[in-house]
Amino acid sequence: MKIELIPAIDIINGQCVRLTKGDYDQKTVYGEPLDMALEFERIGFQRLHVVDLDGAKSKHIVNENVLKAITTETRLTVDFGGGIKTDEDIEKAFAAGAAMVTVGSVAVTNPDSFMGWLEKFGAERIILGADVRHGKISINGWKEDSGEDLLPFLQKYVDAGVRNVLCTEISKDGTLAGPAIDLYQRIMEAYPELHLIASGGVSSKEDIEALDAAGIPAVVFGKAIYEGRIDLKELIVE
Repeated sequence: MKIELIPAIDIINGQCVRLTKGDYDQKTVYGEPLDMALEFERIGFQRLHVVDLDGAKSKHIVNENVLKAITTETRLTVDFGGGIKTDEDIEKAFAAGAAMVTVGSVAVTNPDSFMGWLEKFGAERIILGADVRHGKISINGWKEDSGEDLLPFLQKYVDAGVRNVLCTEISKDGTLAGPAIDLYQRIMEAYPELHLIASGGVSSKEDIEALDAAGIPAVVFGKAIYEGRIDLKELIVE
């Protein structure tokens, strides 16, 4: 497979968790984030997607110590999101060892800040978070839907130099119901130059193969790992 494989670790209260459709009331705890990161590295993964769910809810980074532990104890290339709202937040994430940050809400609520970060840190270190519900961009830990339609939202930032986009179909996230391949194909048809990271709904190796066949550059997946739906060693071998 050509698709880049990125396991996910979501953090609440310092623990590795998964939500269903972003609902904090539908939470399953899966253990210690550092233990999971070490296991991903041992199996052979090189990338890791870390989300500070406490940060997303609180509107500022909360679990930077967990991020620092992962980046200190592993050689994984970590992208980090959740709660990055200010210059202080983004500096804190990079200081804790993040190679890249995922920024979504600020791109909607404060485009000038997002553009400033894009210019300061470079397109290779900034991932635009485009989390979608009913065709609209959702913000602030998926608690609010903005009035922004997905493709015009992407157009604005592609024109500004964004090259990395993480798109989560919220209705699929944590459901193990299969990814929104049609949505990702529409994005790739509109912006073939994007490094698009698909997120949400992956339940099996077959789902990842389908994304690969559709030409999607990368995929983030979590719940299918923790629920034992995917043999990670089998994926890495391919």
